[in-house]
Amino acid sequence: MHRRAFRTKMQAGQIPLLLPGHCCVLKVHNSISYGIKNNDELVQKNFTLAVEECHVQNTAREYIKAYTTAAESVKAFGAAPEIIPIFLVHRPSNDVPYATLEQELIGDFVKYSVKDGKEINLKRRDSEPGQKCCAFQHWVYHKTDGNLLVTDMQGVGMRLTDVGIATCKKGYKGFKGNCATSFIDQFKALHLCNMYCELLGLKSLQPKPRKAASAPKARAPPPAAPKKKSFGPTVKGKS
Repeated sequence: MHRRAFRTKMQAGQIPLLLPGHCCVLKVHNSISYGIKNNDELVQKNFTLAVEECHVQNTAREYIKAYTTAAESVKAFGAAPEIIPIFLVHRPSNDVPYATLEQELIGDFVKYSVKDGKEINLKRRDSEPGQKCCAFQHWVYHKTDGNLLVTDMQGVGMRLTDVGIATCKKGYKGFKGNCATSFIDQFKALHLCNMYCELLGLKSLQPKPRKAASAPKARAPPPAAPKKKSFGPTVKGKS
């Protein structure tokens, strides 16, 4: 809705991991005319959106690198997901000169987690990549004391792209994400730990159920006192 994506190839350049002839995806934000008075403001808006996209994804990439390091200390964990790098490109001959460029992911594209936490994706819940993505979200939430959450995780297999970040209202360590703060609260309310959360020693975010107060045992009634026989007046026999 807000971007157009194009399959393209690198012709020249020195971007790491993307060699000339390599298949790539170029993403361009649609021109937003509302409130734009001249072309300079349009270009500035285009630049701001493209930079924000790079900032968010590459920030999430740094968090998942630290997550991978933590996972490597647990033998049973296996491979961790990867967030691919994204690059800012400038095309001076184009009316919308700024765009982002990333490697093309080939295969079935799956959403493992959504922004608001309301959608249930069976492939997310049952698959190994999906469970590891949810454990990554829990790990980041724990490491930032609930102030930051990587969300909208999606991609092909273990390779992810186009992620989002939600932060508390004031931001976290000078960084503000591109998703609503409410996503953090929704994640806390809806996240169910899986085996990878347990392997990393993460504690459940769900409150422990309170033990129901046991009803007081009914006391046995005291034994009834034996009834006394009542004797009526003695009737004297007639003479």
